[in-house]
Amino acid sequence: MKSVSLNGIARVKLGKSFSKTMRKNGNVPCVIYGGAEEAPVHIGISENELRKIIFTPNVYKINISVEDQSYETIIRDIQFHPVNDNILHVDFLQMQENKPVTISIPVKLTGNSIGILNGGKLNLVMRQLTVRCLPKDLPDNIEIDITALKIGQSVRIESLDTENIEFLHPNSLVIVSIKTARAAVTVEEEEAVTEGEAAEGEAAEGGEKENSDT
Repeated sequence: MKSVSLNGIARVKLGKSFSKTMRKNGNVPCVIYGGAEEAPVHIGISENELRKIIFTPNVYKINISVEDQSYETIIRDIQFHPVNDNILHVDFLQMQENKPVTISIPVKLTGNSIGILNGGKLNLVMRQLTVRCLPKDLPDNIEIDITALKIGQSVRIESLDTENIEFLHPNSLVIVSIKTARAAVTVEEEEAVTEGEAAEGEAAEGGEKENSDT
């Protein structure tokens, strides 16, 4: 997984009043959990810098530097303003080398599906998958090749082959499928009607011929 670096500032005070002041100064109150220390680490980070990594489909390992300390983290939770998209608070989880982490990873589709080329419609059910693994095994994305996927076929959790990663979903969960597009259904229906009319016409002609012979 790709890494980015952020600079944090230590929060000397806690509480709503101080957090409000931080936001006015362009910083977001943040907390780092999960480290070897018992107490969480309270910091502030520039909202502009946070927006660069939050408003993106990518997921990153985040190296946070605070004074003389460094923390390797992932984002655990984000709080947004209920009206606008301002970031109010961010929780980070500090990673430890031998301790598994749980995180949502984006799904990336590759290839041109046979089903789509034949008129089918792509149905991406899961844009992200929740996984559990060691920090060293964290992927940038879950890549799925849909080249051989035909109309009516799907890819489920059980068909994914990713080493050292546990998917926290049922094995039967559908991730992506190829459906019959409405246009294709209409064409099939029209063809069926045409074939039916042709058969009726042939039957009618046969009946008229028999009547003329008698």
